[in-house]
Amino acid sequence: MDTYARADLRIDNVRLVNVYTGETEWASVCVKDGRILGFEHREADEALDAGGAYLLPGLIDAHVHIESSLLTPERFAELVLPHGVTTVIADPHEIANVGGAAGIRYMLEAAAGLPLDIRYMLPSCVPALPPDVLDEGAPPLKAADLEPFYDMPGVAGLGEMMNVPGVLGGDADALEKIAAARRRGRVVDGHSPGLAGISLERYVRAGVKTDHECTSVSELQERLRLGMYVALRRGSAARDLQLLLSGVTEANARRCLLCSDDKHPVDILREGHIDASVRMSMAAGLTPATAVRMATLNAAECYGLTDVGALAPGKRANMLLTDSLRAFTVRKVWCDGRLVAENGKMLAPVAPAADASALRGSVRMAPLPDNPFALRIPTGKARVICLTPHSLTTRQEVHSVEVDGDGCFDFAKNPGLLKVAVLDRRAASGRMGLGLLDKSYGLAGGAIATSIAHDAHNIVVAGDNDADMILAARAVEQMQGGIAMISAGRTLACLPLPVGGIMSDAPVGEVAQTLQTMIDLAKSHYHISDKADAFMTLSFLALPVIPQIRLTTRGLFDVERLSVVDVAVE
Repeated sequence: MDTYARADLRIDNVRLVNVYTGETEWASVCVKDGRILGFEHREADEALDAGGAYLLPGLIDAHVHIESSLLTPERFAELVLPHGVTTVIADPHEIANVGGAAGIRYMLEAAAGLPLDIRYMLPSCVPALPPDVLDEGAPPLKAADLEPFYDMPGVAGLGEMMNVPGVLGGDADALEKIAAARRRGRVVDGHSPGLAGISLERYVRAGVKTDHECTSVSELQERLRLGMYVALRRGSAARDLQLLLSGVTEANARRCLLCSDDKHPVDILREGHIDASVRMSMAAGLTPATAVRMATLNAAECYGLTDVGALAPGKRANMLLTDSLRAFTVRKVWCDGRLVAENGKMLAPVAPAADASALRGSVRMAPLPDNPFALRIPTGKARVICLTPHSLTTRQEVHSVEVDGDGCFDFAKNPGLLKVAVLDRRAASGRMGLGLLDKSYGLAGGAIATSIAHDAHNIVVAGDNDADMILAARAVEQMQGGIAMISAGRTLACLPLPVGGIMSDAPVGEVAQTLQTMIDLAKSHYHISDKADAFMTLSFLALPVIPQIRLTTRGLFDVERLSVVDVAVE
């Protein structure tokens, strides 16, 4: 590159935030061919007076499941770019659990050519647990199935290794997946809630580099001391960031990243994305330079992204402009030197880059029998799923319950307790698990069903009466995926998610407006607790890798014992 080349863009009168040194300095930032040319004033085709605003590197979400936004990658890009997020580290294991290798290919194709830089971590646990531990029917992706994807652009490493027992127990396929990533110099993401001591050391020694599942300062500190990177999460259901920030110091922050993991579009539109986490980090006492570094340089270094994460000569011109570091309201966003968003809005829609037709029509549910949700508890004592406020973890409690003359759970005699069911929607097998959910969820006056049920994405439905639960499950089937809210036999609201049964390609505003209506109904009509996310909390009840008790199509699953257990307690 000619040292004295004319720039395509020059931004004058700007305060450049240097994430390498923590300094802020006045500069003229010059861009050519999508990359930073330098900081000396030179001739340019376009000049912009920033008016003393701050220029920062584009933000990086260190761990996200795009599918949890309920949007396809194109629509997700339109959602997060106005918030200054120009790079995401995405794990497509949600769509891989639905569509296998074809689902991964779709996500890679959909990311090609987008202004948002999407780096994918190949799903390590499809299904979430090996079939010999829990057979949920997800098409297995073995180490050999993942091998071809490493040669494709946009693949950064191996996604969260949820199969902790397999890693510690020497499972050949789990270890080969890790080894294959390491042979290529790629990062292996972790997922180890509650793991500590020698077991955590063994997990790290196997090659796992990151974790985003910390829910306590002690977990954070132990992982940092072992050389891991820790992604501090603020999503819709799991909001660990605020608590974990009390353990972040200027000394250990260089190993800390920021991530959303799973976040609904309504929450992103209302409070922001990684920009909101930066604001929260500063409010907790971190300096602006440290907070910004956690959202930029740290993540880039962790994942070996040498061309993003900082503003320096030769780096990609992924940048954001804000008038105040403390307020951190994103005013302008550039991707590869091109202005893509301004004042919270995209300047142009993002064109679809992939055909999603192969992922439609994925919901195949068997006809429901008569009285499908009858739950026999002849002993009068039952295991009940209890939620942890603002967290994905649950606990198991034994409650005395009243039953009818046939020994079945009776809603009328057990106020506050709900039934929850997970129904196979993959192979029309008719397989179904039933359980009880305590009053911590708070639903009253109907039923809610969704085909977003991590990770196998069967249909999960909760309610305070069987009739509405049946209608809600059928409504999801008729939409070929989505969320349905039923009350007294009447449909209150529905959100179709036809792409794999978990995503919509409708405009962001349309999806967000429908979801907002449903969130309002969850509070006003169903009276769902403020300590739970009406839909994401329900979705995670089926994920059998987060302690302590979950519900699957095989029944209640004790995560610590790795076994299916009866609802009825002797």
